[in-house]
Amino acid sequence: MDRYICIHGHFYQPPRENPWLEAIELQDSASPYHDWNERITAECYSCNSASRILDTEGRIMDIVSNYAGMSFNFGPTLLSWMEKYAPDAYRAILDADKKSMEWRSGHGNAIAQVYNHMIMPLANTRDKRTQIVWGIKDFEYRFQRFPEGMWLSETAVDRETLEIMAAHGIQFTLLSPHQAFRVRKIGAEKWKDVSGGRIDPTRGYVYKLPSGRIINIFFYDGPISRAVAFEKLLNRGEDFANRLLSGFSDARKQPQILHIATDGESYGHHHRHGDMSLAFALNYIESHRLAQLTNYGEYLEKHPPTHEVEIFDNTSWSCMHGIERWKSNCGCNFNVHPGWNQEWRTPLRNAFDWLRDQIVIKYERKAKEYLKDPWEARDEYITLLLKRSEENINNFFEKYAIKTLSTDEVVSALTLLEIQRNALLMYTSCGWFFDELSGIETIQIIQYAGRAIQLSKKIFGDSLENAFLDKLSQAKSNIPEHKDGAHLYMKFVKPAIINTKKVGVHYAVSSIFEDYPESTGIYSYTVTREDCHQAETGKVKISVGRISIRSEIIKETERLSFCVLYLGNHDFNGGVRTFFGNDEYESMKDEILTTFEKGAFSDIVRLMEKHFGMHNYSLKHLFKDEQRKIVNQVINATIEEFEETCNGLYENNRSLMAFLQQTGMSIPRTLYTAAEFTLNRNLKKALEKDKNIGRIQNILYDVKKWNISVDTMDLEFLVRRKIEKAINELHKNPSDFNMLQTIEKDLNIFLLLPFKINLWQVQNVYYDMAKIIYKEFLLKAKSGNTDAIRWVEMFRQIGHKLSFNLTIVLSET
Repeated sequence: MDRYICIHGHFYQPPRENPWLEAIELQDSASPYHDWNERITAECYSCNSASRILDTEGRIMDIVSNYAGMSFNFGPTLLSWMEKYAPDAYRAILDADKKSMEWRSGHGNAIAQVYNHMIMPLANTRDKRTQIVWGIKDFEYRFQRFPEGMWLSETAVDRETLEIMAAHGIQFTLLSPHQAFRVRKIGAEKWKDVSGGRIDPTRGYVYKLPSGRIINIFFYDGPISRAVAFEKLLNRGEDFANRLLSGFSDARKQPQILHIATDGESYGHHHRHGDMSLAFALNYIESHRLAQLTNYGEYLEKHPPTHEVEIFDNTSWSCMHGIERWKSNCGCNFNVHPGWNQEWRTPLRNAFDWLRDQIVIKYERKAKEYLKDPWEARDEYITLLLKRSEENINNFFEKYAIKTLSTDEVVSALTLLEIQRNALLMYTSCGWFFDELSGIETIQIIQYAGRAIQLSKKIFGDSLENAFLDKLSQAKSNIPEHKDGAHLYMKFVKPAIINTKKVGVHYAVSSIFEDYPESTGIYSYTVTREDCHQAETGKVKISVGRISIRSEIIKETERLSFCVLYLGNHDFNGGVRTFFGNDEYESMKDEILTTFEKGAFSDIVRLMEKHFGMHNYSLKHLFKDEQRKIVNQVINATIEEFEETCNGLYENNRSLMAFLQQTGMSIPRTLYTAAEFTLNRNLKKALEKDKNIGRIQNILYDVKKWNISVDTMDLEFLVRRKIEKAINELHKNPSDFNMLQTIEKDLNIFLLLPFKINLWQVQNVYYDMAKIIYKEFLLKAKSGNTDAIRWVEMFRQIGHKLSFNLTIVLSET
């Protein structure tokens, strides 16, 4: 069979990490998840690692990894986040690539990506090289092999980028059909114009570069790719499969590869259950032998290109004007706000280019004091980004430093390299892609610029901020209140800038509530308690101490002293300063603690001003996650009082509410609110603790009776996590029959609820157990083991409730 199908998914998210903390802070808009990375992982990245294939009755017949059947790339910055915060999905992606190598003649499905989604044609030569080197090395670290292919951000391409990719061993990339200029058979003289997307997408092409190197290019099928992304082709898996097959032509006599490329998020995030449509289509095509599934590396080995191609430089897949979307008001936008323009794109890029060039001059001069080759060291800095261990740092400087560096010199060298990293991150393409300067993606890249400016002042002495703001002010917002880029910097970036003292403030204030160990991690910092004394009188608490804070990024350590006075509720007074010596610290501590023992709290505030200055730090200075956690603790007592009031109001007026309902009179809003709050609270508590189906049924009866709006999102999250925990415990200890019964009973309860529960993870664990553990118990049951017989029967009942086709999933073969 000379018909091949390859589906490519470009999986990527804009970086959301706070540039100073190296972590994503709480994002309320992603609720009930912590942040959008976590939410999209649940909706897409995890789903594609264990996607369902259903029978005609909607029951699960199989669970498969789409990554093992499709070509894909993941943004390195996204994989870095997943490695830490979504380890199961991360491992599944790596495992799928290994599995695909077994299936695809030694060629893995994964390909690399330029590091942080920079628009390569707009970058200078040095930045292009670093983007490619970092992308390759990040891939090698994760997938334990060299990448055959590399994805270009927005498929934005120029000859120089392809030259650098080829020079570094990349064999192929993917482009949009309208990026092809002309083609000819290898060895022929005459070219055929294929502009306007007229290239045959069912073959690979070789591109001969000016240097004499070559790189292979695949041009994906445009119409089918658009149908997947924008035309709801994923509504039905069989339709998807048939549309793919329609791309073949009997008129073509050569081997054909029908391939598409879209954002990977189409398969689950943009299109709910799109992963299942993909899984069905892949299975349908393969099981019916309608075409061979392949990846680009395998296809190149089997069918080397017979034609060469030339491309249009400075083009992309998402801007009809080439690459103007990332530098000018070209007209590419989402057409949501008539009257808006994107004139801001040009001055924003100009400001960044100026900042980059200023940093380059200073970096080259300063870095030579520590590094043999500052630019080679930058290219190799990725090895520290991947693993910042002391051993790695020592090995790095042993190789690239001009001498043995002192501790302070290591800090300076790392600071220089971090300036460069942030100067690269600030070019992430998402900052220009959307319609408005004040969008979160644009603020994010301006924050990277702010971090580069902060570190530059630290290492070079002079500040680039004012000149940068002058240029940034030329970028005008479409929203009057936001004015321009300089105003946005002062409003959103400047207040977000973090230094060691702010970390100290966070530690000091939160130490009133947190029982920190001697050494604790706070995002990208390690705080070590050297001394701390706490006292309390009633609700009033005080904490006085001395700490050292080490940045795990640039390895700089600073010692601070602090004092925090907590007066109850959300009323804090705090002070932090540089530690100037033990005598001064002990004197301050004794004076403040003695005054506290006397109960002279107002005097303590004056003493804090004396020792720490007029800076008054409070709860609002905490980082967002800890701030939310402490606020919840502070208001718990108030909420409990409110709960009791609502409960009393509801219970005491139920008969009145029934009378009003029976007579057709409206129930006062106050009583309805009390009922809504009480029933949601009671239902939550019952689901958390009760095994009494009758009680839950009674609550649900009242919910229906009073037409109460159930807090679906939070309750679903609660019950899902509860049963996930139970089945994970069963997986660890399968012979625990009590846990098996608990799961079966919980499922009976949850099926009564007026909302659907996402049992995806529960089904995954069940499926894993069905393949091995179930068969072990079944063997025992067949030999007459009574406990095993009970276990098998209960396990089958659970499978039925989890919507499995038991005949297939629990087959004995």
